[in-house]
Amino acid sequence: MSKMSRMLSGKMLLVLLMGFVSGLPLFLVGSTLQAWMKDAGVDLTVIGLFSLVGLPYTLKFLWAPLMDRYTVLPGLGRRRSWMLLSQILLGVSIVALGLSDPQGAPAVVAFLAVCVAFFSASQDIVLDAWRREALSDDELGLGSSTFVTGYLISMRLVAGALALILADHMPWNRVYLIMGALVTVGIATTLVAREPEVSTAPPRTLKESVVEPFVDFFSKSGAWILLAFILLYKIGDNMASAMTMPFYLELGFTKTDIAAVTKIFGWIATTVGGLVGGAIILKIKIKPALFWFGILQAISTLAFAALAIVGKSQAVLTAVIAFENLTAGMGTAAFVAFMATLTNKKFTATQYALLTSLMGVPRVIAAAPTGFLAKELGWTGFFVACTLIALPGMLLLKPIFRLEDKTA
Repeated sequence: MSKMSRMLSGKMLLVLLMGFVSGLPLFLVGSTLQAWMKDAGVDLTVIGLFSLVGLPYTLKFLWAPLMDRYTVLPGLGRRRSWMLLSQILLGVSIVALGLSDPQGAPAVVAFLAVCVAFFSASQDIVLDAWRREALSDDELGLGSSTFVTGYLISMRLVAGALALILADHMPWNRVYLIMGALVTVGIATTLVAREPEVSTAPPRTLKESVVEPFVDFFSKSGAWILLAFILLYKIGDNMASAMTMPFYLELGFTKTDIAAVTKIFGWIATTVGGLVGGAIILKIKIKPALFWFGILQAISTLAFAALAIVGKSQAVLTAVIAFENLTAGMGTAAFVAFMATLTNKKFTATQYALLTSLMGVPRVIAAAPTGFLAKELGWTGFFVACTLIALPGMLLLKPIFRLEDKTA
């Protein structure tokens, strides 16, 4: 099959739709829910505490072994049965959240939001496993970028922008009912998709599904180097992103300026970056792509330092955000594809959930000191520091590639 045929294949369409349903819930328990609560007059302290409802996304490796071990619905196979069950429960929980009252019963809203996050994280576990098992190693880069494209369309344009626009014309409850109905896209995709054919037998016992995935991963030569790389590869990018909003505002840009550029140009650039990244990975393979895309990510972080020097300039802001989102999309495509190659297909769900959970740690932990660093170093110094912080992750690529060459 030619590279163009792969890009237009029915399998990639399924991956795109899976990305769509994966990205839908995140804003519905995040910024979109916060907007609803603000409109309902909920106290800001309570709204802030609601960020904790996203904890299931960072803890999903805890119940992933169950999805490797058991098949829950007969006739669908191990992966598709979990996909269908999690999607049905996800749709029901979003609808239930839409029928709740943030002002009158915030505790109920919190419980239902946690349910949405839990079933969303559960869906992500098995969607990642299906993608790893259904795609060949050569298809992983393109498949990852296609999935990310669907994810961003759903998260930013549907659950983000469209939901906010609809809320100006109808009650929030109805908006959430519409969002819940969109989960049927995932259900239909699951029913159309084929169960992946895996040569290795699934775990036979719960103990085997819980213990062996970790034993198997840490038995790899250089396992700790791999984990360090996953933690550090995007740490500079994550730290810089954590402070971009106050940076834009301090330069004097209006919220309208920021929204127009980050939502429209940013989304387009990220989507293009993901697709271009997938196409490049098909040509040069994952390892070289990780290196070159990592270099581009570091340069894009340094571009924010240039914006700090130039000051308020709509043209420079647009160029910097477009470049940063383009390189972020390319880097994410290669990074996600690389993590998929590290998993054993016998324990795909558990090992991939572990790696993606670990990938999210820098986004939370590394963001904590960024305000202090920006205050002490100034904006130019801060973004230069973030660029330098990205270097250790890049330096780990050489020993990682050496390890893979030895085991090849």
